[in-house]
Amino acid sequence: MTTPAAQTKPAPAASPPAGSVPVELPMAGAPAVPFIEIETLRSAQFIPAAKETLGDLIAEQGQAKVIRPVFNWAGRNSLFPLHWGLACCAIEFAAAFGARWDAERFGVVPRSSPRQCDLMIVNGTVTWKVAHKLITLYEQMPDPKWVIAMGNCATGGGPFRTAYSVVPGVDKLIPVDVYIAGCPPRPEAMLDGILRLENLIRERKE
Repeated sequence: MTTPAAQTKPAPAASPPAGSVPVELPMAGAPAVPFIEIETLRSAQFIPAAKETLGDLIAEQGQAKVIRPVFNWAGRNSLFPLHWGLACCAIEFAAAFGARWDAERFGVVPRSSPRQCDLMIVNGTVTWKVAHKLITLYEQMPDPKWVIAMGNCATGGGPFRTAYSVVPGVDKLIPVDVYIAGCPPRPEAMLDGILRLENLIRERKE
């Protein structure tokens, strides 16, 4: 009985000499080739950056399309005029808040402090002696703020335009948004001016 031939191990391949290019490239997981998985890269860099960009975009869009329009709507529908009067137009101003015309149904509520007002209705003759008081009250009102010149005296001086003591139009002192003609204008005209101011605020997006 013959015995099988002794099995011998194959001789190991000779290692390439130093400095020569290997015939086969090493595997990706080998230490010789650094490899970062795509999921790790996404979670480490892409996702936080995307979240920050998306958050900024949502905040910007929310400010432009939600928050600011809501504040504009609330502001223009709740105007707080300064509770003061200068001459005959002040009587019509006061009558507009009586039971017949009821200006408060439009959200118009007079306030006695300029720091709580956003609307100044100049209702009467403005003299140079009272001009600095008017400017002081206007500067004490918080932004945004608007001005209505009510009546011919506030608009352009009225019948006293040529008088040395009368300001020929309140727009010489402060910026005016709406002019109401009349001497004096009726309460309906004042309410119409306020509604026109609300439309102006909506168009300006203030």
